[in-house]
Amino acid sequence: MKIAYEITFSKRKTLNITVERDRRVTVRSPENVSLESIDKIVQSKRQWIKGKLNHIQKYPVELQSKEFVSGESLLYLGTNYQLTVLIEGFLDNSLEKTEDIVFNENQGFKISKANQSQANELFKQWYMAQALLKITPLAILHAKNLGVVYKCVKISTMQYRWASCTPSNTIIFNWRIIKAPLYVLNYLVVHELVHLLESNHTPQFWTILSIQVPDYLKAKNWLKENGHLLEIDF
Repeated sequence: MKIAYEITFSKRKTLNITVERDRRVTVRSPENVSLESIDKIVQSKRQWIKGKLNHIQKYPVELQSKEFVSGESLLYLGTNYQLTVLIEGFLDNSLEKTEDIVFNENQGFKISKANQSQANELFKQWYMAQALLKITPLAILHAKNLGVVYKCVKISTMQYRWASCTPSNTIIFNWRIIKAPLYVLNYLVVHELVHLLESNHTPQFWTILSIQVPDYLKAKNWLKENGHLLEIDF
């Protein structure tokens, strides 16, 4: 049985096959590679692809969306923090009128009752801002250590991928990774920057990455075991 797949052509130099977490097989190919050649390569990797398709991680756990009521917990940087909805007229001084969401490591998240109906979007915007804030200095630090130059950092709503590196050297991150521990973010940043040196996951790629992040397997294992917790928005 032949493997079905989607193809995206770009100015990249190498062909890459990815099995997404929704079990779609995607091929990113240089523009000058023929459809026939691509198909031969994909079908030659049939056993490897089937193994990926049957992996348990391709069937994420069904999770309930948050209702954004007091007492619920929200995952941020690997820790669950309690949410408090503050009733209008009883707001404490920690919730400024200019802030939609207030966060404190000791007190968790706070949001006003007036904003409860739009909490999903407000939290998404807050998480995206925090992701950019945390990831940017990591990218600057590790790019310097690796001797590479990237175009910019972007935070995206991409599905079924945690991060990617474009042919134009833009590094893009799924905003949901801000829910993961900081060491996982650190691993993902280095992972994408190493792609500026090695396009594919060659032995050389993993050698370079392991030098920069000696405990990278800890981060990979966290994503394997807890990645499904990041799948939905909240």
